[in-house]
Amino acid sequence: MTGGGAAATGPDGMPPFPGAVGISGLQVYPWQTDDGLHGGSPHVHLCCAECYVVVAGRGRLQTLTPQGFDESTLTQGDVVWFTPGTIHRAVNDDGALQVVVVMQNSGLPEAGDAVLTVPPAHLVDLPTYRRAVALTGPDGSGPPSAERARARRDLAIEGFTELRRRFQAGDTAALDEFYAAATALAGPQLDAWQARWEEGPVAVSRQTGQQIDALRRGDHRHLAAAAVSRIPRPDQTTLGMCGFLTAYDPSRAERG
Repeated sequence: MTGGGAAATGPDGMPPFPGAVGISGLQVYPWQTDDGLHGGSPHVHLCCAECYVVVAGRGRLQTLTPQGFDESTLTQGDVVWFTPGTIHRAVNDDGALQVVVVMQNSGLPEAGDAVLTVPPAHLVDLPTYRRAVALTGPDGSGPPSAERARARRDLAIEGFTELRRRFQAGDTAALDEFYAAATALAGPQLDAWQARWEEGPVAVSRQTGQQIDALRRGDHRHLAAAAVSRIPRPDQTTLGMCGFLTAYDPSRAERG
């Protein structure tokens, strides 16, 4: 082991992205919704901040927090980020909206730290929720389909629209109720989340501390492990919450 700790690698043999973040290319769905807009599924993250770097197209990010409903414009070159608890919905205004998604805590969203705003009847427990949002159909059969992605998107918009209506009418308990339901869904998964966090962001941060200590001792051996890594644009895309995803970490399946 070199001074300051050896670089960690993921299941694909690659070192983690800087800061153990996750990166995906996202083409926001151009599909129309019942409210006349186009775009993806409203959802929330419980532990992860998320960042959009807009690379093409034009759209909006609709958000609902305890501070109220808001919209942020998305145009090429914009950078918008938001913290856990921000219910967010990507709206594709011109059919060409593309962003690079930078996600805190690497693969944690794929491990369950993303809850769609489906109506309360679908939030009663984890099996019920998973059936409602499954891309393979409620019975778990068949391959992931765009039809299922649209169906769960529309279900999430239905719940989001009601949340927004209640909140803007002064019923702030609506948001608390959704947060409580999302928190209950997370309960059975928290041990697995803890392990992912410790093996990813915590390990990377700890390594930086080891390197600082090594430099303080005049030990620069970890610099001899300097390396360059590259991932070419993957060919495979998946059906994400907000759009068609190109995940740059091969161990990841869904984000956005």
